[in-house]
Formats: sequence, C-alpha cells, structure tokens
Amino acid sequence: MTQTERQAVLVAVRKRYEYLGTHLTEQNRRLWAASEALTIGHGGVALVSEATGIARATILKGQKELRAPQAMPTAGQRHSAGGRKPLLETDPTLLEDLDQLIDPYTRGDPESLLRWTCKSTYHLAEALQQLGHQVSQRTVYTLLVDLDYSLQSNRKTEEGADHPDRNAQFEYIAGQVKQFQTANQPVVSVDTKKKEAVGNYAGYGKEWERSKQPRRVKTHDFPDPAEENVCPAGVYDLTRNEGWVNVGISHNTASFAVASIQGWWRKLGHERYPQAKELLITADAGGSNGYRVRLWKWCLQGLANETHLAIHVCHFPPGTSKWNKIEHRLFSFISKNWRGRPLDSLATIVNLIAHTTTKTGLYVEASLDYNAYETGIEVSDANMALLNIEPQSFHGEWNYIICPC
Repeated sequence: MTQTERQAVLVAVRKRYEYLGTHLTEQNRRLWAASEALTIGHGGVALVSEATGIARATILKGQKELRAPQAMPTAGQRHSAGGRKPLLETDPTLLEDLDQLIDPYTRGDPESLLRWTCKSTYHLAEALQQLGHQVSQRTVYTLLVDLDYSLQSNRKTEEGADHPDRNAQFEYIAGQVKQFQTANQPVVSVDTKKKEAVGNYAGYGKEWERSKQPRRVKTHDFPDPAEENVCPAGVYDLTRNEGWVNVGISHNTASFAVASIQGWWRKLGHERYPQAKELLITADAGGSNGYRVRLWKWCLQGLANETHLAIHVCHFPPGTSKWNKIEHRLFSFISKNWRGRPLDSLATIVNLIAHTTTKTGLYVEASLDYNAYETGIEVSDANMALLNIEPQSFHGEWNYIICPC
C-alpha cells in the first residue's frame, strides 16, 4: 500500500469513527475497530489505532473475539466475573452485624454500640466501620431495605396488664350504659386532662397566620413559678353529647374530681334530667378517681347525700383508659381547638374549651374553680365503714353503688 493509499484509508476510517463512535458501546467499538483492521489487512491494526485512538491491544482483543464468537459476552455486558465482587461475598458477617446493631433489644446485645443512640444510617455505617467493615451510609440504607426494615414511628398499643376479665368488664359497662339510657337516667364519663402551664408558651400544632409572621412565644417551656397551672376536669354526658369542664387552679385530687361532677349536676345535669333517681359514672381505674382511692368514694357519698341520687360507678380495667369515652369525644377535640394557641391566660383557656364544637353537635361549657384542694387527706377505716356502698356481684371493686344515707 502506497503512502497516498494509506492516507486515504486513514481518512476514511477516521471519518467512519466520527460518525459511529458516540453510538457504540465499549464492546461494539472494540469489535468494529477489529473488523476494520481485518478488512484492511497487513498493517491494519496500526492504521486503525492511529485513526481512532483505540489502543492496539484493544483491537487485537477484538480480533480474537471475532474469531471465537462463542466466547463473547452478551451485548452491553461485561464478561462473567467482571468487576468487583458483591460486598456480601467479600464480607459475609456484614448482615449479621448490621442486624445486631439495628435491633439490640430483641437480639440480646446489651453492649450494642447503638443502644443509646439514634439509629440513623450514618451512625450505623460508623458503627460497622468500627467493627472492621468497609461500608458506606448508602450501602447501609440499601442493606436495610433488603432486610425488610423501614423508618417507622412508635404505635400506642400496649395497655398494661391484660386482665382475664377485661372484655367482660367492657361488656358489663356497655350493658349498664344501655340500661340507664333506656330508662332516661344520666350517664357520664369522667376524667382529668393533663396539667397545662398558663403563659405565653408554644402550643402544639399550627394555626393560620400572616405569611412569615408567626406568633412570638417564650423560647423555653419551663413554667415560671409565679405563673399558674390549670387542671381541667371533664364530665361528658354520653347520651346528650355534652361536656362540662371544671378548670381548677389547685391540685388534682379526688375532692376536685367529685367537685367537678357536682358542678356538672348543678349547672347542666339537674336541668337535663329532672326525673333522675340514679347516676352512672364511668371512670378510669387509676388517678384521682381510681377504684382504690378512699377519698373518691368518701366524696361521692357526700354527692349522693346532696343530690339524693344512687350513684353507680363502673371503672375500666387497669391500663385501658383510652376506652373511656371522654378521651376521644371531648378531650381530643379540646386539644384540636387550642392547637397552636399559647394558653396565656385563664380566660383564654376557658373560652377555648367552651367554644369547642364538632359536626356531630358537641356542646361544651366550662368554668373556673378557684377552690383550693388539699393533698394527703386520708380517710380512716371508721369513716369507710360509714359509707352506704354496695359492691356489685361482678367485680365489686370496679362496680359499686353509693346510695344516699
């Protein structure tokens, strides 16, 4: 081949490569260059390499593949065993160590590196590296997904000790409620909401405000000793869908709980049920109105004497307070109504409670209770013997009647 002919072939090969090069895979580019070199004949490898910039060794490899096509991999793929080995092959203990780190409690590892730390993928990767694994945060994320882990929040399902008669007590309460409602006798659910600090403190939730003009509140939520705390005690009428909230500024005691029921009877109950002879109260098993609290029963005796009502009390089994109707028919809507609002004064709290409504027609009244309720009051055995109390045949400790003396 003369110099002129060689130059013409060189230009032609370079031109074809300019057209095709960007559209070829690594394997196809190698095979194309090899076929060009074989077509040219003697000196073809050097000429194609000069025209395209492809290494001679690569062209020779392509020619070998063309002569033995059965050894070539599928188009677009590397040869088998090409590239790095999978991480789980080179590091067989990685998954086991990751599983130990992510769940130290169920895996029985009290010395886990992450027992007291946030189990983020970054912390997991650092802990695995301390154990000698070469792994990145992104790889940890992929491995967690493969292990069927996902980001999840806590779910409130634990209800304490599962009493063997738990469901039977629920059925008993439901039967009592239905019986009282059929006879047009009052049925109320009672409980006390958690204490709230009065002041310009940040409230949970959000409220509509002008853009970029949030309400300014105190940086810290530590209550000022000079400021008040309120303790809202609620009475919810299951039949009429009405609520009464007694906002106390003293202690949450059994006296306060019964005084709240007394306030409901004077303001709403007596007018709603003028023919009432009995009153059914459903309450939690613990707290100021718990079934073991002597002062609760002593004060209820006083209420029965004043109202001349036979007071039936049914307590929910221990650890099942969320089943009390007042929780999700009254208190939950009060919390929604004042979300994002600083409870900066007693008047604000009372008004927010009293203006709580629902689409089902919830009606709420609220009042401030300025009385002081002492703590530590004990009821003696002698005073307990004076109670006109009648335990029921089914779990008399939970279900009892206090009649007027």
